[in-house]
Amino acid sequence: MSATKLPAAPEPLPAEVFDSHCHLDIMVGDRKASSGDPVAQAAQAARAGVEGILDDARAVGVTRLVTIGYDLPSSRWNAETAALHADVYAGVAVHPNEAHSATPETLAEIEELARLPHVRAVGETGLDYYRDWASREDQHASFRAHIEIAKRTGKALVIHDREAHDDVLRVLADQGAPEVVVFHSFSGDAGMAERCVDAGYFMSFSGPVTYKNAGYLREAARVAPPELILVETDAPYLPPTPHRGKPNAPYLIPLTLRCLADVKGMDVAALAAAVSANGENVFGSW
Repeated sequence: MSATKLPAAPEPLPAEVFDSHCHLDIMVGDRKASSGDPVAQAAQAARAGVEGILDDARAVGVTRLVTIGYDLPSSRWNAETAALHADVYAGVAVHPNEAHSATPETLAEIEELARLPHVRAVGETGLDYYRDWASREDQHASFRAHIEIAKRTGKALVIHDREAHDDVLRVLADQGAPEVVVFHSFSGDAGMAERCVDAGYFMSFSGPVTYKNAGYLREAARVAPPELILVETDAPYLPPTPHRGKPNAPYLIPLTLRCLADVKGMDVAALAAAVSANGENVFGSW
């Protein structure tokens, strides 16, 4: 992975849009990049700052973003950063891979952060059966606790769902879903998308929808109605084609949005307008 050459900026969009999910703290180096996280290492080698990331994004029509927490320190950092930037909102949570750390004290602070006006989401939370960093028992308990926090605070629930589709949907049904639910970096097929449509859940598509071997994601996007679609980077992870293997950033949203517009047979500006309207419905007015 190149640590010195970032992807070139794509052609600017004809209409404004936003990035519904990124990790600013990792991009700017707040989280120390380990030898096991080459993506973070490469992103941090670029020595970007929050304002620089925002400027690069604005230059291509990505005017706002949501930066997402995955543990208590990152949630604190993202909440503090969102308070300093009018074009940034935050999500706060304990990631399912860190569910063993979701103690009552930690969850109480997550809820306190979630009540801040510039924090507009509880997430990312959910279930991850790909990794076994936390037991399924701990993941389920943490997920259910986050669902209740989202309901008590009236904030959107942002879900991490990796190889756990059926159980995620079952927990939402059993626990009672919050009013607004977002499947971050949607990874299901058309059948999963249909179930989300029936439930009124938002589907946020990221770089993998552009990958040659991800036809199932494009089929899911065809099923998803424009009023339930969001677009994200998950930066610095999951860069769109043709930049796999390089760090991702909000300024690459146009590549994913244009792919989705092509899949949907929609004008790019029309899809951007729909995504922006959905952002207001999910995260509130900016």
